[in-house]
Order: sequence, then structure tokens, then C-alpha cells
Amino acid sequence: MRSAPEQLKTLIRQEVELLGYELVGLELTGQGKGGSLLRVYIDHAEGILLDDCVQVSHQISGVLDVEDPIKERYQLEVSSPGMDRPLFEEAHFERFKGSKVRLKTRTKIDGRHRFTGELGGVEDSQVLIEEDGTLYRIPIEMIDSARVIPEF
Repeated sequence: MRSAPEQLKTLIRQEVELLGYELVGLELTGQGKGGSLLRVYIDHAEGILLDDCVQVSHQISGVLDVEDPIKERYQLEVSSPGMDRPLFEEAHFERFKGSKVRLKTRTKIDGRHRFTGELGGVEDSQVLIEEDGTLYRIPIEMIDSARVIPEF
């Protein structure tokens, strides 16, 4: 996965918010013969239905066609964050403090890339995660992906 450029995030955030939704985050994946996948996660206080995703997808598609910020072929996918919600920003890590999370780092920390444990929030741009009694401090810029683990 590669992070989406700030220009693309800004462009999409404007359109999503104009329609009354929250932009949770973006993922730009792939770059092979088939092109890339631009995944856009949206949310709303009343939840997200398929019609919401269709409306946002239609709006974003039009703007992306005009602005052309992605030069290679790509496929657009708009969805809700789901129960295993991805975490992208410091505010997300604070909001879900106390939740069980799974995260993967770009480079090894203490000899590993994957961590699963209780989210302790953020201090000094470091995500706190407690795993098996050990508290890890992971710089937010080193996190490749992070998701809430649903508990039933």
C-alpha cells in the first residue's frame, strides 16, 4: 500500500464533506498492469448505506476525471469503514483508545512488523499499544496500516 498524496486527500475530502459525510481515509494500492485501486472510506453519524457510497463515488469520479490527480489507470472503491475500521490519523487513534487493534509498521520495531493489543492513545506523535503486558510506542509515521479488531 502507498499513502495517497496530500493533494488527492484534500480534493476528495472537500467533495466528501460537501455531501455531508466524514472522510475517514484513503488507500492507494497496486501499480501493476491492471492499474491501481483507490479505496475511499466514508462515515456518517447515522451510518453508511450502499446509496451513500454510490452518491459519493459518483461525485468523486466526476472531480477526479476533471482534475486527473492519478496518472495511471485506477479503480475507485467507496465504502464504510466497517467493524474492523481502519485508523489513519492521530485523532482516530485517540478516538478508539481502549479498543483492541492490529497494526503493521513500515520497518521493524523490536524485530517485528505486526502488533496486536489494546490501544492506549497517542503521546508525542507515538501510538501506544499494550501487548501481553508490554507497552510499545510506535511513531505514527512508521505505521503502514492499523485496524480496530471488532469484539462481540
